[in-house]
Formats: sequence, structure tokens, C-alpha cells
Amino acid sequence: MRERNWAGNVVYGARRLHRPTSIEALQELVAAAPRIRVLGSRHSFNTIADSSELVSLRLLPSELDLDRAAGTASCGAGLTYGELAPQLHAEGLALANLGSLPHISVGGSVATATHGSGDRNGNLATAVAGLELVTSTGELIAFRRGDADFNGLVVGLGALGVVTRITLDVEPAYEISQRVYENLSWQSLDTHFDEITAAGYSVSVFTRWDDLAGQLWVKRRVHDVAAPEPDELFGARAATRQRNPIAGGDPDGCTLQLGTAGPWHERLPHFRLEFRPSAGAELQSEYLLPRRHARAAIEALRRLAPRIQPLLHIAEIRTVAADELWMSPQYGRDTVAIHFTWHRDQRRVEQLLSALEDVLAPFAPRPHWGKLFLAEAPAITARYERFADFAGLLARLDPRGAFHNDWLETRLLGTGGGPEIVSRGCGR
Repeated sequence: MRERNWAGNVVYGARRLHRPTSIEALQELVAAAPRIRVLGSRHSFNTIADSSELVSLRLLPSELDLDRAAGTASCGAGLTYGELAPQLHAEGLALANLGSLPHISVGGSVATATHGSGDRNGNLATAVAGLELVTSTGELIAFRRGDADFNGLVVGLGALGVVTRITLDVEPAYEISQRVYENLSWQSLDTHFDEITAAGYSVSVFTRWDDLAGQLWVKRRVHDVAAPEPDELFGARAATRQRNPIAGGDPDGCTLQLGTAGPWHERLPHFRLEFRPSAGAELQSEYLLPRRHARAAIEALRRLAPRIQPLLHIAEIRTVAADELWMSPQYGRDTVAIHFTWHRDQRRVEQLLSALEDVLAPFAPRPHWGKLFLAEAPAITARYERFADFAGLLARLDPRGAFHNDWLETRLLGTGGGPEIVSRGCGR
């Protein structure tokens, strides 16, 4: 087997990729495998998903079950948001938020605390009201919000078992309008940071770390807009045609802008499902910092700009609300997320990440679990107050280590071989 991740920088080491068609078959498979992990939509950039055996959930039952009284919807964890969202919308329902890409799987996104943007919006895992999990013994267990240890199970990093179904909070469908503002200055971003991030339901700043901060993307829920959308925002002018955040990128691949309202699932992501998202041949890193450090961290990164720019397609600055999920990078703190889309030159990117992580170290960064980063245990675990509880949960649910891999042992448990991970490429 020679399976690769979406970016092509990881070749999975697994000997077999299983595609069970029933929960019973999955239970037998997991119970018999010495080591196994779930391979989702492959939109990760490190070896988080690798194992000696892999399993895809794509052929498992994935039907949508609605509980309108409870305000929830249950679906197969192998579904992508691009598959789930239109089904919900057809039922007059919506999720509170989505990530930048609709191409990613629900299970993988939840397991790694993938997020969108918005001062009051938590990451995608905060919408989870329940889940079903196959443990390493093959037992199928259901958990609901409020159960003991539930907050440790949701962002499980694929280490606690195979999540087969996920129950999500839903709400009535709504419309979003999106406008892009150009030539935002660094002075405006620094002076008005809180006002800028509060200017819409979901707000992103796309930057190349040059003389100007760059593009300001503002997504507004239509019923929240009391006045016409301005043509100027904090000195940035509204674009008069469709834009792509990446220079030279196809603007048709991005969700519709120019203030035209549309369904929530066609505006909250930056990129459209029918197009290859982002730059394509790329690597990604992201660091999540306490929001109170946003201005200082941005200024520190600006000083590193001459080293960043030659390897950079684009960077994105977003905000995410605090949550109570043990292994969420937003655990206990409102967060600023600084994302980097790199050219696909892993050796040079990793060299740069060493300097970048040193610069960000005073701000207690937590890396996105599915992206490229260099930090290992115990540096990472020291930044997670509930890590000891998570480790105890891991020991109880997977005492034989069936869901362990080199990534987990190096990044969290402190028992793995870091050099192997770096040499093979640093995959959800």
C-alpha cells in the first residue's frame, strides 16, 4: 500500500487500508489489529493518522438522523462537511460554523479541533453533543455531553478509539453575506484589533507579512446586519470583484463575495467544494495563542517576515472562542489563530519553524494538531492543563496501545522517535 495525504508530503507506512461496510465488521477488525488508526479526508500535514494498519469509514452507514426537539443531528463520522451541510440545509437546519474547507471529514475535524473564525464561535468540536466509539476491544460505546470524561473524548486525536457517529448541535438555517476589504494597514489592525474581529460573524485577515496587513474577509449573518455593509472598513476598501486570498489563485474557487447573501454553507468556508482548495501543492502550519497576546505575537512575526515570505503562499489571522474540551488548543482561553500556507518545501519549512516557534514561545502557543510543527512532549503537554486526565482516559480506553503511533508517542507521550517523523514527513 502506498497511500499519501492530500498534500503529498506524507506517505503512510500502513501495510493495509481496510474499508469495512458495517459496524460489526469494524469492531472485529479493530479488536484483532495490533495497531490501527482511522484515515479520514487526508487533509493533514503530519503523521497523526499513520499506523501499521489504517481503516476508512467511507463505506459505513452514514445516514442523517435528526432530533428537532433536542436541536441535534447525528451522522457518520466519515462524512465530509461538504456532504453533510447540504443535507442539513435541505431540512432547514444549519451548523453554527464551518472551517475554511468543506472538503474535510467531520470525524477528523472534530478529533483535531479544526476551527473556523469568530469571536464568539468555538472550534468545530464544540458543536459535538454525542459520539459513538469503538474501543480497542471492539466494544461500541455511546457518550453524551454531560457524561463523565466527555470533554476529554471529543478532541481525541484518534487515540481513544474509532469514532463512528457524531451528534452535532444544529439551529435554524440562516444566510451569510461576505465582503472582502483590501489594503488593511498594520496600524489599523493594531489599533482596532478587537473592533476588526468583531466586525462580522466570522472575520479573517489574510497577509503576506509585507508593508500592508492585506485582505480583510468579513462574513455577516444577514439578520445581524442592521445597516448596509460599508464600502470602507478601518481604512480598507471593499473589493469590487471576486478575490482569492492567494496571489494568482483562481477567485472562482472561492465562495461568493461582494456582499451577495447566500446559504450558510456556501459562504462560511473560504473555498468551494467543487474546486481544489487553497494553493494545492502546499504545506500548512498553525499556532493558537491566548487572544491577549495577539498584538505582540503579530509584531514579533512581522520582524521575522524576511525569512517567512520566501516560503509563504499566504497567512491567515483568525479568532476562536474558549472551550472546555481537554485537548482543544482553545481550552480555557479565547484564542488568536495564526495560520501559514507554505510552499511545498518541507526541509526549508521545518528549518523556519524552528525559528518561528522560538519567536512565539513567550506567548504559550498550542499548534494545530493536524498541521506541521516541531514541538514535542513535554513542551506541548505542559500547555494543556488537563493532559494528565487525557492520558488516564487513554490508558483506560486503550490499555494495549492499539491506537498509538509514532506521532502520538513523540508529540504527547514522550516515548517516540522524533527523527523518524521528521524524515518521513510531518497526515487527518
